[in-house]
Amino acid sequence: MKRHTGRKLISLSVLILIGWSLYFWVNYPRFGGSEQKEEIKTWEQLVEEEAAKKAETAERASSAEIKSSQGQSASGGRMQETNDMEVKGSESAAPQTEHEAQQPEEAALVFAGDIYISPYVQENYNVSGITGIVSERLLSEMANADIVMVNEEFPFSLGGVKAPDKQFNFRVDPLYTRILTDMGVDLVTLANNHALDYGTEALTDTFEALEAANIAYVGAGADKERAMQPYVVQAGQRNYGFLAASRVIPVTDWNVENQQPGLLCTYDSKLLREAIKKAKETCEFLTVYVHWGIEKSDSPQDYQKQLAREYIDAGADLVIGAHPHVLQGIEYYNGKPIVYSLGNYIFNQEIVATVLLKVRVTPDNQPLLQLVPASASGAKTQEMGSEEAEELYQYIEDISVNAAVAADGSVAPK
Repeated sequence: MKRHTGRKLISLSVLILIGWSLYFWVNYPRFGGSEQKEEIKTWEQLVEEEAAKKAETAERASSAEIKSSQGQSASGGRMQETNDMEVKGSESAAPQTEHEAQQPEEAALVFAGDIYISPYVQENYNVSGITGIVSERLLSEMANADIVMVNEEFPFSLGGVKAPDKQFNFRVDPLYTRILTDMGVDLVTLANNHALDYGTEALTDTFEALEAANIAYVGAGADKERAMQPYVVQAGQRNYGFLAASRVIPVTDWNVENQQPGLLCTYDSKLLREAIKKAKETCEFLTVYVHWGIEKSDSPQDYQKQLAREYIDAGADLVIGAHPHVLQGIEYYNGKPIVYSLGNYIFNQEIVATVLLKVRVTPDNQPLLQLVPASASGAKTQEMGSEEAEELYQYIEDISVNAAVAADGSVAPK
C-alpha cells in the first residue's frame, strides 16, 4: 500500500515537474533551450548580412572609381598606370581639380560705334533718364558684359578754343559722363576726328572728366607714351588689352608725335604695330579699335584692309572700325575678325541701322561674334523688330568679304 502510494506520489511529482517545465518553456523562452539556437541563428544572419553589405559597398566604390577614371581620361585628364584602383583615383582627382581651376572662363565683350551726346540726346536724358536714349534690352546687353567699349566722338569740356575750318565741332558738358556710366561703359576710344574740336585744353578736360567718372580711355594722351598705352583688364582669368588709333584727323597737329596732348595716329602703321606687340606681352586677347574709312560709304577702302591685316599680323585678335557713320562689312583674316565699321550708336535724332557687337571669347581664345541690330528714332536707340533684323543680317552678309550671319545674328567665317 505504501509502495503503491509512493509510486503515485512520484508519478504525480514527475507530471507536475513536466507541466511546470512546459509552462515555462512556452511562456518564458529565455529559460528554454531554443533561445541559444535562436541567438546563434540571428548572429549568423547578422554576420552574413554585414559581409554582404561590405561586399556591395566595395563593388560600388570600385565601379565609381573606374567610371571616374574613364571620364577623366576621356576629357583629357592624364593618369599614371597603377595596380591599385584606389590610389589611381586619388592621384587623378587632385590634378583634374587643379586643371579645371586653371581653365580660363569665357568672357563677354560688347562694342558700340560712334557716340555723340548731342543736344537731342541730352534733352531726352534730362526728361527720362538713360531709358530715354537707350532701350532696356540694349542696356541689359551692355550691363551683362564684362567690358563695354565705345567710340567717344567729342570732348567732355566747357572750355577750349574752337578748331578753325571744321564743318562740325562737338563739345559736351562733363556732367554728361553719367550717360556713359549709366550705360555701363568701361572704356572709350578718343582716337577720332573730333577729340580736339576745341583744342588741347578741351582734350585735357576730357581726360580729367573720364578719370573722375572711372571710365578708361585709349588712343590719346598727354604724351606719346600715354597715347600708345593699352588698357588692360582681367576677365574670366584672362587679361584683355585694348588699343586705339585714328587714320582720320583734320590737321597733322592732332598727331601726338607733332603736338602733345594729342592722338595716336596710324597713317603709317608702324607706331600702332609697335604698341600691339608690346601690349601682347601683358594680355592674351587684344582688340584694336581704329578710326578710318570714308563717311557714308558701306565699303572699306583698300588701305583699311591692308592696315587691318598688318595689325593682326602684329598680334591683334580683333579689329574694329568707326568713322563712316554707317555699317560696313566683316572679314576674317587668318581666323581673326575685322569689323570695318559699327556705324553710329547714339548721335543725333535718327539712325537707320546700327549694331551692338557682342564678342564672346572662348577658353581657347576664339572670338565668337553676334550682332544685336538696332536703330534710332527721336534720339533713342532701340533694338530692331525681327523682320528688320533679318533684312539687316542679310545686308551685312552681302557687304562682307567672307563672313556669314545667321538668323540669330551670330557671325562665322565662310
